[in-house]
Amino acid sequence: MQSLKQLAKKLKKETYAVYLASKDSRVPWYVRLLAAGVVAYAFSPIDLIPDFIPILGYLDDLIIVPFGVWLVLKLIPPSVLAECRERAETALSQKKPTSWVAAGVIVIIWVLLGILTALWLKHFLKR
Repeated sequence: MQSLKQLAKKLKKETYAVYLASKDSRVPWYVRLLAAGVVAYAFSPIDLIPDFIPILGYLDDLIIVPFGVWLVLKLIPPSVLAECRERAETALSQKKPTSWVAAGVIVIIWVLLGILTALWLKHFLKR
């Protein structure tokens, strides 16, 4: 269980390093864009698939976020990544990052899906 906590702590640090790299001009624009998306989703207080949905609710936490972080880490220049990891270590010891913008986007997605479902049901039930 302790190694699982260490793994989660490392993932959090790596995710924050990716966040810092997404703001660094030495990183190519397409990597910064991908990094921003991964980080926004990872630090969002609301998941695209809510955790209360059995099995699927934890897939984003167990597969999507780690894979996205891994992919972005492979694309960041090594010197920039080393610097961002050091800064992430310092920053995470002081605060907990949260992305309220990403939370808002996810809420909007859920609202739109709800509206589309209601419209589909209305159309389907008229027949």
